[in-house]
Amino acid sequence: MGALDHLSHLFDCSTGSSSKRKQLQTVEIKVKIDCEGCERKIRKAVEGMEGVTQVEVEPKQSKLTVIGYVEPSKVVARLRHRTGKKVELWPYVPYEAVAHPYAPGVYDWKAPAGYVRGADDPHMSQLARASSTEVRYTTAFSDENPSGCVIM
Repeated sequence: MGALDHLSHLFDCSTGSSSKRKQLQTVEIKVKIDCEGCERKIRKAVEGMEGVTQVEVEPKQSKLTVIGYVEPSKVVARLRHRTGKKVELWPYVPYEAVAHPYAPGVYDWKAPAGYVRGADDPHMSQLARASSTEVRYTTAFSDENPSGCVIM
């Protein structure tokens, strides 16, 4: 911390010294965009918020990206209130980020191309592990198993 920073903190006249600075965030939101009117309404509702620096609307993916010093929950609440639409944080992750993209609970036919629903569910990770009966049957016919089936 330099001398100027120290002096500026000493003579700071802002309201409350315990206030935290909001960090620059990228908030991705899923909202259904039917027409250009909906797009304009959504853009106008978000651009009026304090701290918003950039707004990107992708109607084909039903995606809204807000960049700025904002909280995600406040952006979602404002969009719900101003537009009356169903709004949620972007629930999708890229297809390559998931081990089993076609597993039940992960695959979503409504997802945009190249995306699947994010799976933080611990039961989904069990799909990667084979059960003991599956392992027994697959290793019985393996070339690496010396006591395996000799018929092959």
